[in-house]
Amino acid sequence: MHKLFLMLSALLMTLTGAEAKVRLPHLLGDNMILQQQTDARLWGWAKPNATVEARVSWTTETFKTRVGKDGTWLLTVKTPAASMQPLSISIDDGDGAVSIQHVLAGEVWVCAGQSNMEMPVKGFDNCPVEHVNNVILDARNSANVHYVKIPSVMSTTPLNDADCSWQVCSPETVGEASATGYFFAREVSRALNIPVGLVMANKGGTRVESWLSRANLKQYTDEPLDSAKMVKQYAWDYHRPLLWGNGTFHPILNYTVKGILFYQGCSNVGDPGNRYSERLALLVKQWRSDFKLGNIPFYFVEIAPYYYDNVAGIQGALLREQQHRAATLIPNSAVVCTNDCVYPWETQQIHPCQKQKVGERLGFVALNKTYGMKSVMCDSPRFKDLSISNDTCYVHLQDDYGAISRYEDLQGFEVCGQDRVFYPAKAYYYWTKGIIITSEKVQKPVAVRYCFRNFQLGNVANRGGMPLVPFRTDNFTE
Repeated sequence: MHKLFLMLSALLMTLTGAEAKVRLPHLLGDNMILQQQTDARLWGWAKPNATVEARVSWTTETFKTRVGKDGTWLLTVKTPAASMQPLSISIDDGDGAVSIQHVLAGEVWVCAGQSNMEMPVKGFDNCPVEHVNNVILDARNSANVHYVKIPSVMSTTPLNDADCSWQVCSPETVGEASATGYFFAREVSRALNIPVGLVMANKGGTRVESWLSRANLKQYTDEPLDSAKMVKQYAWDYHRPLLWGNGTFHPILNYTVKGILFYQGCSNVGDPGNRYSERLALLVKQWRSDFKLGNIPFYFVEIAPYYYDNVAGIQGALLREQQHRAATLIPNSAVVCTNDCVYPWETQQIHPCQKQKVGERLGFVALNKTYGMKSVMCDSPRFKDLSISNDTCYVHLQDDYGAISRYEDLQGFEVCGQDRVFYPAKAYYYWTKGIIITSEKVQKPVAVRYCFRNFQLGNVANRGGMPLVPFRTDNFTE
């Protein structure tokens, strides 16, 4: 299908302008979504020193720029308000025009990260997405959601183009879209009644270092930057630094977007100290600088419960802790909790099937924090404070919207004494005292944990149904 599209595009160019010199990146093509009501960038290549002119269907104004000595050009066009009205763009360098058809104005979001963001609606082998047939059939109602998948390509130098094309969501095409991204876009599109475009630039298995630039890696890390050293240190290519950022993310940096969605972290489990949170903050700073759009929203996903070779271990919990710390370091950011997005039988499933909850929660965050729908409850409850009296612990929460999901049989709590051995605890809620926690095996408790294991599922949520963020009140290393 993709090869056929390229052949048809080549034929169209032959028929409409055989001598055209101007060339566009693949990302600028039919069915694309332009970020609404802004100065959206268009760019490409043409004869040095030529003048490139863009004409658009929604205004009589023309937009011009001169091609640089290196043959590259970039200009901006003022875009209209979001609507389902088809738009078109014609770009001419004096030797012939290239046209882009079936364009919509809307909201554009990047879908970045590793395999849980890459995971398509149709699922991976041995990794299904829940209710897939219903989702596929419902996609007939999502023609205002478009997506483009950037191929996963490694490169030691930054690439400026990628072999890709925009797709309109339908029962025939939605299966290839990022499930998390699609559920986000569907929620936002239907809530605001506008088109939403997804630019999917991700790769399974990648670490946060895989997306950092050479300059940042050299200044802030000790990652190998020589190809031979990379191969020696990392047998799996998707663990290598730099390469995926150069090959898979760099081609989209001229595109005008609203914000970034990010689902990554599994490959960084085991990072010491606060290294992950600091490097994630560094990556966001880098991307915002590269997009040149200011502090665009960055909304990301807490890694889901997974056994990491030991269900009772805490390596995964420590990474989640770093993710929530990163949210405090990154302006205009938020992280969504996934503690209830995994079934008990998915301990060894690194790609849990409940992607709809994840995508919708990202949508709730965007609707509230970016689009001003303050009635949407998007925050998870979090630990606020702890008090201890004799053998009883009292925990208070914040961001509960004035209610929690249940008063009795609260699951997921553990307490420990001076020996630092944690035991399952009984917990219930009383509104004047908070969550009341005890354990028969701990007469003098000193610390409380909630779902602070690699794989541990709780059942506490707030009025909006958002799950309690896993937490600990100690700083023990185990």
